[in-house]
Amino acid sequence: MRRVEAEPDPIVTSDLTVEYPAHGASSAFVAVRGFTLTLARGEVLGLLGESGSGKSTLARVLSGADAGSGHGDVRAQITGGQASVQGYSLRRISRRKLARLTFGVGMLSQDAATTLPASLTVADIVAEPVLERDRRYDRAALETAVATMVDAVRLPLSLLGKYPYELSSGQRQRVALARALVFGPALLIADEPTAGVDALVRDDIIDLIGELQRERAFSAVLISNDLAVLKRVADRIGVMHEGVLVGLGSIDEVFDNPWHPYVAELAAALALGTGDEEPETLDPSAEA
Repeated sequence: MRRVEAEPDPIVTSDLTVEYPAHGASSAFVAVRGFTLTLARGEVLGLLGESGSGKSTLARVLSGADAGSGHGDVRAQITGGQASVQGYSLRRISRRKLARLTFGVGMLSQDAATTLPASLTVADIVAEPVLERDRRYDRAALETAVATMVDAVRLPLSLLGKYPYELSSGQRQRVALARALVFGPALLIADEPTAGVDALVRDDIIDLIGELQRERAFSAVLISNDLAVLKRVADRIGVMHEGVLVGLGSIDEVFDNPWHPYVAELAAALALGTGDEEPETLDPSAEA
């Protein structure tokens, strides 16, 4: 009988350490240390933590974006432990394997909605990731895929010819989401998916991500400083503090029995909320 190999877990890390090397007058900086996690197929993990806790660095490294590029010419490097995404080891990954990896990972960066190319229409923006991977992709099929994805994020097809400046913040975020999912990735990594979005449509955006995840059965890592956002869609949450994963499990498991002082402080702050009040959010500023 032919042996059928099981598909790999979307993300597996073991004692992962990531640092930014010395650059100019700046000394080396360890952004993530000892990070161990397995993301199951179809699971949604919420990653919570204050500014500078290493969340965005993890997002960039695990997405394979520019092979883990940092700010400017400084590149985040894996200096310890192991990490694999979609079965591809990230340490010293070849360009060919990196291309294969990124075809299976959709990345919604923290500033995605505010950095949409101003000179491109919605249709061109959503199509861009496919053409970046395959310039010879059938154009008629691509037009259909783009229209299908724009419709999937609950935008009218009349917006296909519009430019970013003609859209609301919520519409721009939906376009960014369509762009991240148009090639049907098995994994979505979304860094602050509701950042810069009007509070009135915040829940609509996060609920849309949840609906798409269930419909398309992809796995996801959602980074947010807002626990109320993660409560709506996450199966588990991880809490980051100073580059270390200090809590992992369901929301109740993490906050009902915290073992780390930082998580205990968060649990105490959340316990102060009463009635239907939303829990406090952490510092929403972007991390270095």
